[in-house]
Amino acid sequence: MYQSIFKPGLFEGRTIVVTGGGSGIGRCTAHELAALGARVLLVGRDTAKLDAVRGEIARAGGAAHSYGCNIRSEEAVRELVAQAMAVHGPLHGLVNNAGGQFPAPLREISQKGWEAVVQTNLTGGFLLARECLNQSMAEHGGAIVNIVADMFGSMPNMGHSGAARAGMVSLTETAAFEWAQYGVRVNAVAPGYIASSGMDQYPPGMRDTIRAFPRTVPLQRFGTESEVAAAIAFLLSDAAAFITGTTLRVDGGRPNVRPGMPMTGPRQAGATAPFNGFHLATTPRVLGDE
Repeated sequence: MYQSIFKPGLFEGRTIVVTGGGSGIGRCTAHELAALGARVLLVGRDTAKLDAVRGEIARAGGAAHSYGCNIRSEEAVRELVAQAMAVHGPLHGLVNNAGGQFPAPLREISQKGWEAVVQTNLTGGFLLARECLNQSMAEHGGAIVNIVADMFGSMPNMGHSGAARAGMVSLTETAAFEWAQYGVRVNAVAPGYIASSGMDQYPPGMRDTIRAFPRTVPLQRFGTESEVAAAIAFLLSDAAAFITGTTLRVDGGRPNVRPGMPMTGPRQAGATAPFNGFHLATTPRVLGDE
C-alpha cells in the first residue's frame, strides 16, 4: 500500500473529497489519504477512471467511493455535495485538484477555449468549496486545499490557465478570511514541474520542451506526485491548524531563478533525492527512454 511519511490513522473517521481523482496528482493524493484512514470521495467526469482508482484503493485496504460530476455546473455540484452527505455524513476536507488546459498563445485562444479552462480551473473549484461550506463545513469546520500551478510571474502559452490559477490564489486568500469564523481553513498548493501522467496529454511537439524543464529548476529534477500529495496531506492535517490563506509551493525553487544567474546543481549527492511513497507510480511516457 501507499508508503506515507505521516502517522497511520491520521485521517481516521474523516471524509475527504478529491476532485480530479482519476489520474495524476489527484489519484496519488487519494491513495495517500485513504492509506491514512480517510474515506475518500473521488469526483470527476470520467467515471471509468474514478472506478479504477476506487478499486486500487480497495485492494490496498482503503475506503473510497466515486462520483461522476461536471464541476462546471452549479446544480450538478450542489446535488453532488448533498448526495455525498446523505450517504457519508459530514465532509471534513476538500482537495480542489480537477483542472485542465491546452497550450496556445493568447492571440490564438478563442472565447470558448478561454471560458472552458477558467470554468474548470477556477469556477468549478469555487462551486465545490462554496457547497462544501454551505452544506457541511459551516456546521463543524474543515479544511480545503486548492491546487494551483507555477504561474508566478507569468505563464506563457498557458495564459488562460495562469489567469485562472492566479484567481484561485486570490480566492483562497479571501475564503480563508471569510470562512475562518466557521473553523474552515483554506490553503493552496502550487506544484511546479511534476512527473505526472498529465505530461502525456500535451502534443508530441512539446516533448523536448517538457524533458528540458529541470534545467530551469534549482534542484535540477522533476518533482513526484507523492511530494505534492504530502504537502496536501499536511495542510489537511491538524499540524496545519494555524495555517490558512497561504500558498505552499512544491516546485524545487523554480520561481526563484533570475535571468543571467548561473544554474548549478546540488553539491551533496542524494541531498535532494525524490520522495516517492506511491506504490503505483509510473514514469510519464514523455520522460521515458527513447
